Amino acid sequence: MRILSRKSVWLPAAALAATLLPSGAHGTTEPSAIAEVSASADAVSLDADAYSVTVRTDGHLALTTRRSGRTVLATGPTALRFLSGGTWQHATRITDWRWQNGVLTVTADTTLPGAHVEARLTPGPDRYQLDWDVTGTKATELGLTYDLSSAGHWYGHGETATPSGGPYTDQPWPLDSGRVEQEDFSAASYQMVDPFWFTASSAGLYVDTGDTMDVSLNAGGDGLGRFTVESGATYRATVFVEPTPRAVYRDYIGIVGKPRQSDATYEQYAEPLWNSWAQFYTEVDQDKLLDYATDLHDNGVDGHTVQLDDKWESNYGNMTFDPKAYPDPRAMSDRIHDLGYDFGLWVTLWINLDSTNYRYAADHDYLLRDAADPTKPCTVTWWNGTAGIVDLANPEAKAWYRSKLRELMDTYRVDGLKFDTRFFDDSCAGRGGHTRTDYQRLASELADAYDLQGAGIRVHWGRAAHEAGFVTRQIDKATGWDSLKASVTQNLALSTIGYPFVGTDMIGGSLGQPPPTKEVLVRWAQSASYMPLMYASTSPVDTIDATTGQKVDYDEETVALYREAIARHERLAPYIWEQVRHTLSTGDPIVRPLFFDFPQDRAGYTVADQWMLGPAVLAAPNLTQAPSRDIRLPPGTWYDVNRGRTIKGPTTLESYATSLAVTPAFVNLRAQGADLALRALR
Repeated sequence: MRILSRKSVWLPAAALAATLLPSGAHGTTEPSAIAEVSASADAVSLDADAYSVTVRTDGHLALTTRRSGRTVLATGPTALRFLSGGTWQHATRITDWRWQNGVLTVTADTTLPGAHVEARLTPGPDRYQLDWDVTGTKATELGLTYDLSSAGHWYGHGETATPSGGPYTDQPWPLDSGRVEQEDFSAASYQMVDPFWFTASSAGLYVDTGDTMDVSLNAGGDGLGRFTVESGATYRATVFVEPTPRAVYRDYIGIVGKPRQSDATYEQYAEPLWNSWAQFYTEVDQDKLLDYATDLHDNGVDGHTVQLDDKWESNYGNMTFDPKAYPDPRAMSDRIHDLGYDFGLWVTLWINLDSTNYRYAADHDYLLRDAADPTKPCTVTWWNGTAGIVDLANPEAKAWYRSKLRELMDTYRVDGLKFDTRFFDDSCAGRGGHTRTDYQRLASELADAYDLQGAGIRVHWGRAAHEAGFVTRQIDKATGWDSLKASVTQNLALSTIGYPFVGTDMIGGSLGQPPPTKEVLVRWAQSASYMPLMYASTSPVDTIDATTGQKVDYDEETVALYREAIARHERLAPYIWEQVRHTLSTGDPIVRPLFFDFPQDRAGYTVADQWMLGPAVLAAPNLTQAPSRDIRLPPGTWYDVNRGRTIKGPTTLESYATSLAVTPAFVNLRAQGADLALRALR
C-alpha cells in the first residue's frame, strides 16, 4: 500500500527511512514536477502522468510497469542479472533509494556477497530510461529478464534465429508464438536486427548498445524474454509506455530516425528486379544469363533490371570477369540493355586469399585487422572460401575499392550493384576505435553512391542505416510453403523495427534447394505483388534444379499467373509510391500488421498471414496448399476486389475460396488512398 506521495509531502530522509523502508534501507527525496515517488515496506513506486513503475523486493528485485492501473510490462525471475566469474548472479533486496533531479536511484543487494546493483529510472511523458550498473565485482555481461505474458504478445527484433529453422524457414509472429535464440545479436550480424521490441500491451523496449547481445524469447518454452548485453558497462534501456503499438513504434523512430530518401526509383517499385541467383546459383555463364533474359522478355514477363549474381569473377575479389564463362561481358551487357533491361552486378567487400587483389590490399593495409593480432589482416570463412574484408574506415582503402567498382561499371556498362555479405566481422578489429555501428554507417555511405536497383542492402542498427532509406533485402529463404510464410512475417518484423522499404526474398526462394513447385512460385508472386517491391529470380518459364542440374519447365498457366501478379503490382505502383512519400514524411511502415491501423481489434494481434499495405489495402493471399482460408476484416467498410462486394467489419470470412488464380485483397473505402487502390484493383 502506498503511504507517501513525494510530490505532496516532504519529509526528512531519516523520517522516511524509519517509517517506510525495510531494515537497513534508506531513502531521500526532493520535490519534482516530473513524477511522484512513494514507498512501502518492500517497494518504491514512481508515478508519472501516463504510467507508473514499481520497484519491489519479492525474493529478487522486480519492476512492474502499469498504465491506467493495468500491468503492461513486468520483469521475470532474476530481473537484473549479471555474469561474474563465470556465474550468473542477480539483484535481490532494496538497500537504498533516492529521488533527485528527476531520477529515481535504487540500490540493491545481489546474490553475490559484496556486489551491488544501482538502477536509475528517469521518467519522461511516454517512456522512462532504465540505466543500471554493478559495483563490488567485475561483471562481464548484464541482462534484463521479462515475463513475456505480462505484456501480451511481443514483436520487433528483426530476422529471428530459431530452433525451427529461422531466419530461413521460420519467423514467428508474434515472437512469443515460437522460440527465439540469438546469441550473436549485434550490429555486426548479417541478420537484419535492431535492439527494439514492442508488445500488444503497447509497451516497448529499446536497448541502447553497440555491443553484441544474447537475446532469447520463450527459449525452451520458458515464457521469458532475456536481453543480455555481452559487456560489463552500464546497461542502458528505454521502456516506452503508450496507448497503441504504433505509438511505440513512432517513439522508437524518433530515436533512430526515419528515412530521408528512398534509394529505389518509381520504376523499381513498379516492376520486378530479376536476379540470377536462384535460377543458376554459381552455375551461371554468359550464354545462360542471356537465355534467361531473352526468355523473360519473349514471354512478356516484365522487369526493370537483370542482375548477374555470384560467380562472375575469375576469383572472388578480383573484380574481373572469368574469361571462360564470360568471353565478351560488354556484349552481354549491351544485349541485356537492348532487351529493355538495366544490367546489374553482385559485389562484395570480401576478397578471397587466392585473389590477386588480396595480396595488394593486404600489403597496403586496406583490410580489416585481426582482433587477436592487429599486426595481420583478419580472415573470415564464408560460403565461397576464406577472405579478408576491405576496411571502410581506411579512406585510402575505400577510395581504392570505389575505383575498382567505377572501372568495372564504366568498362562493362553496369548500371547498378547488389552489395552482399557483412561489412564487419566480430573477429576483426575496428580501425581507430570504429565500432560495429560505425561500420554500418560507413557501409551506408558507400552504398548510397550507387544504384542498388531495388535489391537494397543489409545495413542496420543505428541512425545512419535507418535514415539512408535503403530497400531491405531479406535473408535467403528456402523454396517451400514454410519459407513463403516466413517471408511475410519477416517483412512485418523488418517493417516494424524501422525498415519500411521491403520486398520478400527472391520470389520462390533459393538456398540451393529444388525449385519451388508451380503452386509455391505462383503464390509467392501473388504475395509479393502486395509488397512495396518485387524481387524475383526463379523464372516462371523454366529453371534449373540445383540438386540435379536438370531443367524444370513450368506450364503456360504459371507464366500467365505470374504475369498477372506483376501487372497487379504495376497498377498498384501509384498507390505504393504515395505510401513511400508518406513514409518519408512520418517514418511509418508501408507493410504493417492489422493492429497498427486497428489497435482495438484484438483478433488482429495474432494474424500472421495478412497485412496492411498502407492504410487502404488489406492483403490476404493464400500462403498454403489449402483451397480456402479464413480472413479477418477489422472495423470499417471493405471492398472485396475479387468478388466485387462491400463488407462491414469487424468480421471473419470463413473458408474464403482461393483457387490458384485468386489473391484475396480488400480496400478500406474510408481510408486515405482508397481511390488509388480501387483504380488499381477493381
